[in-house]
Amino acid sequence: MSPEERATRLFNRVMMLVEAGKMDSAQFFVPMALGAYAQLPSLDADSRYHVGMLELAGGDPNGALAEADTIRQSIPTHLFIYILRAHAYQELGNKGQEQKAYADFLSHESAELARKRPEYDEHKNPLTSFHNEAERQAQNPRRPPS
Repeated sequence: MSPEERATRLFNRVMMLVEAGKMDSAQFFVPMALGAYAQLPSLDADSRYHVGMLELAGGDPNGALAEADTIRQSIPTHLFIYILRAHAYQELGNKGQEQKAYADFLSHESAELARKRPEYDEHKNPLTSFHNEAERQAQNPRRPPS
């Protein structure tokens, strides 16, 4: 198994555990998965998205924001930026920035999907789910408590 395959398998395992609500098991594998990504010679936007999602699963929203910013430096409108930001800001309780991430996703979505990036095909379900949530947020934004 190549280092990339190992990292991807660990990412998939963590995400399946998170979806199943098995957070203790997911958190057990997060350090291994992050270590696998740290051993790769370079990280593309897809790998940085994986790292950001792992950081979120491990309770590090600021780490996820750092990954989003790194993606933005090379591909300023990549959709993974907004997914990581929305989830991270949600964890941090920053409703304003969370709402901005949803709005930015919707404003860049059509043009980005037209670029037919392979990682968008690989993450079609999370993108569709995030799109639906962004639409709900646009129609009924949660107001911060006063």
